[in-house]
Amino acid sequence: MLGENHDLFHELPEYTDRIAELKAADPQFAKSYDQYHAINAEIERIELQIETPSDAYTETLKKQRLHLKDELYGWLRKASHTAPAH
Repeated sequence: MLGENHDLFHELPEYTDRIAELKAADPQFAKSYDQYHAINAEIERIELQIETPSDAYTETLKKQRLHLKDELYGWLRKASHTAPAH
């Protein structure tokens, strides 16, 4: 929806520190993170009508963003459960 912030730090604020750690330590996580944010930026441009592709294309992007978010969330949960206690 227009105006919603889907930045990963905003979507998963409880994992802010873990996101930064995994971005630095895990190249695959960093790649998926970058893909998520590239897709998110494209969706934002579409919602602001800077770009005007078909509705089907926009829906495909939103599904890709959701898939990446689920993938990243899985990494974050796993990393949080295996992290040493402080």
